[in-house]
Amino acid sequence: MDVEMENSTLSVTGESSIPGSDVQDQNPISSVQPTLPQPTQPVISPVITPVVPPLAPIPAVPSSLVRPLAPLPIRPPVIRPPVTQNGEVGSSDSDSDGDDADTRINKGTGEYEISEESKLARERQEKVVQDLMMKRRGAALAVPTNDMAVRARLRHLGEPITLFGEREMERRDRLRMIMAKLDADGQLEKLMKALEDEEAATSAPKDETEDDHEYPFYTEGSKSLLDARIDIAKYSLVRAAMRIQRAQRRRDDPDEDVDAEMDWTLKQAANLNLEFSEIGDDRPLFGCSFSRDGKRIATCSQSGASKLWSMPNVTKVSTFKGHTERATDVAYSPLHNHIATASADRTAKYWNDQGSLLRTFEGHLDRLARIAFHPSGKYLGTASFDKTWRLWDVEKGDELLLQEGHSRSVYGLAFHHDGSLAASCGMDALARVWDLRTGKSVLALEGHVKPIYGISFSPNGYHLATGGADNTCRIWDMRKKKSLYTIPAHSNLISQVKFEPQEGYFLVTASFDMTAKVWSGRDFKPVKTLSGHENKVSSVDVLGDGGYIVTVSHDRTIKLWSSSTTSENAMDVD
Repeated sequence: MDVEMENSTLSVTGESSIPGSDVQDQNPISSVQPTLPQPTQPVISPVITPVVPPLAPIPAVPSSLVRPLAPLPIRPPVIRPPVTQNGEVGSSDSDSDGDDADTRINKGTGEYEISEESKLARERQEKVVQDLMMKRRGAALAVPTNDMAVRARLRHLGEPITLFGEREMERRDRLRMIMAKLDADGQLEKLMKALEDEEAATSAPKDETEDDHEYPFYTEGSKSLLDARIDIAKYSLVRAAMRIQRAQRRRDDPDEDVDAEMDWTLKQAANLNLEFSEIGDDRPLFGCSFSRDGKRIATCSQSGASKLWSMPNVTKVSTFKGHTERATDVAYSPLHNHIATASADRTAKYWNDQGSLLRTFEGHLDRLARIAFHPSGKYLGTASFDKTWRLWDVEKGDELLLQEGHSRSVYGLAFHHDGSLAASCGMDALARVWDLRTGKSVLALEGHVKPIYGISFSPNGYHLATGGADNTCRIWDMRKKKSLYTIPAHSNLISQVKFEPQEGYFLVTASFDMTAKVWSGRDFKPVKTLSGHENKVSSVDVLGDGGYIVTVSHDRTIKLWSSSTTSENAMDVD
């Protein structure tokens, strides 16, 4: 810009124009004329375009000088000649080569090996497929449904006809799998021969000289057991006849209102309150029982001692000591004011009300659990962890019956009010009903999924209650041979169940959730919850008229529950 300004100045001062004259005067003085300033024009520099020299062309390479790419080498397949080993043609020199060949897969012209995990996964898959095909083949076979026919076919096939603890459906499934395996192995001849032998045996006429009588298996009992069965039969027949007559009279008599009486009883049960609470021992309490006249309560504890308490103030009367280990249960005799105690020292003892030891029952091979008197008062039943329960003669102290039938420990035992039946329960989650007059197991009640600890007959003659470690109480109808109600009674295992002993109008359950609950005998709905213990409730008992309930617990206390109107309006005893 400075250069442009200088040029413009020079043009203004050095040049002059004289109008009308084409000649310029060289004399500056004479030719000086005033001139007007002219606008300056900006000087624009010309744009210079760079000159790019042209690129030289790339010389073409002759095609004769380009080398072709070498082809990839072709790997020939591996061919292993067979090698003779001990007269047999093998595919490799060693066992490991054979294993490697099994895990080698061809892919095109090469091959790769499978890992051990893939090999195991393939073997598992093949095994699952084989099992599935075996089940399909077994489902298509015709398997007999009669248990005797299943046993016969197993015998013809040379298999054990039964396994320990095997049930009918399990036995039939085992036969199905055996037949399917024979079919898969191609041993159809053996299977068909067994079927032909079975058909020939069933279709063959019986020999005229063969005796048609079937001789059942039994164990010969003693003369005292036979006498006891006869005595129990006579006693139970009279009691059953009286119960049936009374039920008919209550049904036909218009003055008898069973529903009103039950409602009154349930109202009394709903008003149950804690009347007395007493510390029973310095160790946890395990059992309790009311006396026949309702004037005494018997308890037993982990210390091995049993105590008598007066009613209704729960005052200690006497203490029985004789067991060397913890006492597990106590029961009052229905005939006398005598008590029986069970213990973990494998014995049961029979005491009078003065604390004198009358009998000691020895014979069990493991610790005892619950005990119960027969309604006649002449017999005592004991349940034990040696998987048996036994019946004893109270007067003589003899063992009358050793009853097996449970696959695990027997815990609970109860007698029917008629005296004809006994019910046992145990750790095998099974309850069995036994006919004391014949010695047969007449019912096997399956439904609980965990051990059963409590069992009780209803006075109506056909209901049976069980409670166990699955926190439920089941009501069984022995006429229908099935479960009527399943009560989700507690949040922990049920340790004991007891029906109201006069009419069975309500049921009481004790549980390790520190409560005892009362349930209606009509529809088994909850009536009352007895809360007050601070530890597990181990046992419960109900007085004859239902006015008192006693519970014992691991918190070492005895609690007596009674309704507010027990002393004012006692329920009529028929």
